[in-house]
Amino acid sequence: MDNLTPRIVPPVYFLAAVIMMILLHLFAPIGYWLQSPWKYFGIVIIVFGFVLSLGSGNLFRRLGTPPRPGIRATVLVTTGAYRYTRNPMYLGLVTMLIGLAILLGSFTPPVVIPFIVWILHSKFIGREEKWMESWFGESYLEYKSKTSRWL
Repeated sequence: MDNLTPRIVPPVYFLAAVIMMILLHLFAPIGYWLQSPWKYFGIVIIVFGFVLSLGSGNLFRRLGTPPRPGIRATVLVTTGAYRYTRNPMYLGLVTMLIGLAILLGSFTPPVVIPFIVWILHSKFIGREEKWMESWFGESYLEYKSKTSRWL
């Protein structure tokens, strides 16, 4: 159980979602729900999501555990953003998509977000939680009982 890395990792799904959202905005916007200057608030949300995701991945590296799904974690990370959410890297990706939807301001890009959340939940989070339970046992179960999956 040392290397269970999926073929397609979460950033690939994220990039596909970004491309799909932009294509929907360009070719099938249906209408606009947010105009300038308000839609530029999406940039702030994108930056927040980027910092959350990157900072959480860097925390893994600083603590000496790999952030890539499927590679056995060597440390149970419960500090930083992990005090508030068990999945800050995934939350950061979803936050960036929400920011992009706001920045684009049309009705169709947001429809991609629930699909990405479903993919992250079904392909990664559930499996990772089982791995963490087997790797860290009771300490992970205690952390899991005190810390929300998303927020």
